[in-house]
Amino acid sequence: QVQLVESGGGLVQAGGSLRLSCEASGRTLSFYAMGWFRQAPGKEREFVAAIVRSGVSTYYTDSVKGRFTISRDNAKNTVYLQMNSLKPEDTAVYYCNADRPPYCKVCDGRPGDYWGQGTQVTVSS
Repeated sequence: QVQLVESGGGLVQAGGSLRLSCEASGRTLSFYAMGWFRQAPGKEREFVAAIVRSGVSTYYTDSVKGRFTISRDNAKNTVYLQMNSLKPEDTAVYYCNADRPPYCKVCDGRPGDYWGQGTQVTVSS
């Protein structure tokens, strides 16, 4: 089992940038495909981005393509979400998600097995 802790959220103006981090403990991060999801007030949790275990392939929801970048450093047991050109509609709680093998559910936009506690991102207009 793995424990996930997100950090890096905050308040930023539209057009600004933030980098979220998700640090894993327990089991090594390299065992899992990883994803980021977000939930805005009054809305369902939605897929944002995913990265396979090796980091070779990444996946994004259409609304963040070209603005967000997911990456991972397995040696540091950490996955990142670099968010650029932020928009007010990106305001949400962002959650890290770990997906056990063999199937990469997060690659299809579906959540995996373990969640972090979330970090708030607020983008002001």
